[in-house]
Amino acid sequence: MASSTINRWLRAEVYPLFAAVGVAVGICGMQLVQGEKYAEHALRKFVRNKSPEIMPSINGFFSDPN
Repeated sequence: MASSTINRWLRAEVYPLFAAVGVAVGICGMQLVQGEKYAEHALRKFVRNKSPEIMPSINGFFSDPN
């Protein structure tokens, strides 16, 4: 039983399928690692608690009634 299963799946015709699945799994794994690094990069950490203004001093000058 075990030898017939091995002979069925370990033929030369199946190696490209194993290679394609292995590459796809590798790409998915790399994207998961890269996605975490992208979500927490240094620029995002820097602007996380800042107000979303391009020029805060000019905006303050024209919007404050003082």
